[in-house]
Formats: sequence, structure tokens, C-alpha cells
Amino acid sequence: MTLEEMDKKYVLQTYNRNYVNFKNGQNATLFDENGKDFIDFTSGIGVVSVGHGNAKVANAIYNQVQNITHTSNIFLIEPQAKLAEKMVKLSGFDMAVFFGNSGAEANEGAIKIARKYGQNKFKNKRYKVLTLEYSFHGRTITTLKATGQESFHQNAFSPYPEGFAYKNQIKDIYSAIDDETIGVMIELVQGEGGVQAFDKKEVEELAAFLQKNNLLFIVDEVQTGVFRSGEFLASKFYNIEPDIITLAKGLAGGVPIGAVMTKHKDILTYGDHGSTFGGNFLSTRAGLEVLNILENYHEKGLLRKSIEYFDDKLKKVVENHSDLFLGRTGLGLMRGIQCKDSDIVSKTIKLSFEEGLLVLKAGRNTIRFLPPLTITKNEIDEGFVRFEKALNRLK
Repeated sequence: MTLEEMDKKYVLQTYNRNYVNFKNGQNATLFDENGKDFIDFTSGIGVVSVGHGNAKVANAIYNQVQNITHTSNIFLIEPQAKLAEKMVKLSGFDMAVFFGNSGAEANEGAIKIARKYGQNKFKNKRYKVLTLEYSFHGRTITTLKATGQESFHQNAFSPYPEGFAYKNQIKDIYSAIDDETIGVMIELVQGEGGVQAFDKKEVEELAAFLQKNNLLFIVDEVQTGVFRSGEFLASKFYNIEPDIITLAKGLAGGVPIGAVMTKHKDILTYGDHGSTFGGNFLSTRAGLEVLNILENYHEKGLLRKSIEYFDDKLKKVVENHSDLFLGRTGLGLMRGIQCKDSDIVSKTIKLSFEEGLLVLKAGRNTIRFLPPLTITKNEIDEGFVRFEKALNRLK
């Protein structure tokens, strides 16, 4: 039985897989079972932030697992406390952290915090959360409902929980707020929605309005966080101080983790929330090592140089292929190219793969680029050489 046959027989078929068998990786380069190399401009959908096969992360994980992998949250977990401290200090905000296992769990935690805040702080409970169309907040029943894309609201999974509404643009949010609204949840750059970055002034004005009216600003940084934007948090780039921030993807370099940070540290009390695996020795030790690496990388200016170099390459691609592309989107190393139609997206991704380059699809006819933050100049160069070959074949 081949691996593909085994997968199809024993694994629930919820993914339209590409049956390549990757065996090892070095930074932004992956190798399959036949030794063919692929430049990875996806980093596992923004997860492998410090690259594949990172020796420092591997050693940190090995040393931790040799001693303790898991005890549960009824006992003190040293790397959890240290990771929380690191995150709070890097954020520059006076917050506390709860750890889970995924971005969806982080967003669930954020919603629970918001709803309890709405009960504690108002005479008549507020519970509704406004989100934006084309947003994506997770795959659980609640976070699916929070996601502002009707294609995710399949009738098969209904009924969905109440308390969510979607507006097309930030400017439409104000008129949608009623006496049951507790806050607004947005991604500063919509990942699944097409790598669309929101206008900085609009976001600042929304943050000020919500603060003035004692409503919560929840920022989903599951994809934009952990230096993906060029800063530890995209919130810093946008010059805002949210009430609640969610993180996941790149935080532990591939080990499952999620985190919700909030300045409302007294809202949840004993028994209000929990997780068996969340924040255990393994995931938080990995996360601590990842943040140490990226903090150093950021301070030395290496991340900024990579962002500028990658963006320059992307700009040239768009200019040279104006017959295919409308423009580039996003910020930091979370970038996209808007295509003239969906056919260009699907064919380009397929041809790129054949040329040994991994890229992603995002909504609204966008090709998405999420390379490891530690990607080298040579890997960027080689990746775009392969991308050009794919585009020339497309024509």
C-alpha cells in the first residue's frame, strides 16, 4: 500500500492534498523523498517562522522532552511563565496571557473574555461581536460563525451560535453597534480574505471610538503576529492598543500553540477557562526559543532587510507581468499578488509547484506569500527565478 493509498483509506479526507512526501528541510528549502528541493514561500501557512530544521529550536525541544513534556496546568510550568513574560514585554502592553493549542482556540478565548466583560461591566449584558466580511477566525462552530464569509457557514454544521454580525468595511461598523454589542474583532491584514491590509487611519479611529464607548477592540493576530508584519505585533505598526489580542501560527515554529492576551486581567477567574494541553512544557519551551531567535533577528535589522528585498522582487514581478496581475497587497512578509482572475491563481500555484516553489491561494483571486521570516537572500532569489519560470509557462 502506498502512502497516498494509506492516507486515503485511514485519514478523514478533509484536505485536497498534494501528495508530495517531504522528508527534511533547511530554513526555506524542503526536500522530498526523491531529493527534489522546493523553495518554501508558505512556511506551513505562516507557521514555520524560523525555518525548517532550525537547530536551536530542535535542541530546545529535545532538551525539554528529555526532562518533562507535559504535567497539566494544575501545576506551575516554568517555560509558560517565561514565554508569557516575553510576549508581554515584546508587546509593550500591560497584559496577561492564556495559552491554548491553535488560533481558533485563541479566538474562542477572546470571545469568552468579551462576553464575560459584557456581563460584568454593563447593567444589561452585551454579547454581540462585530467582524468584517472576508474575515477568517477559525474552524470551530463559534469561530466559523465569527468568520465573515458565507461560504464557511455550511448548513450541515448549523445551527450556529448567535451574537455575530459582519460589515463590509470598517466605516460600516459604527452604524451597526447597538446596545447588545460588546466589541469588534478584526484582522489588521485579512489573510484568507486576500492578504488585504486595512488603512492605518481607519483602524486608529475605530480603536479610539471603541475605547471612548467602553467597547472592546479584539485584534486577531493569529497570522500577522510574531514579527510577520515586521514588528512583534501588527498592532504596533497600526499604532493601536487593543483590549484583546490573539496569536498562534508562528509562535512556536511548528509546535501547536495558541495564545490570547488581554489587558482585562481580572475578567476570567478560576474555572472560567482551561486547556489540558495548552501552554505545556513542550509548546512554550519551543515558543520561547522562537521568540529569542526572532527578537535578535529583528534587533539586528535582518528582518527589515529581508522584507525590503522580498517586496522589491514582488514589485518587479507585478510590473513585468501586468497582463496577469493587478497589484501587490499585504505588509511585512505577509504578502499577496492580486490576479486578474481565479484561473491565473490556480494555474500559477500548480506550475510553481512543478518548478519547485510553494505558494498559496487566498480569497479574492490572490496568490499569497508567507515565507519563513529567516529566509535568506539566496532562497528569495531562487524562489523568484522559479516563479518567473512558472509565469512564463503560464503564458
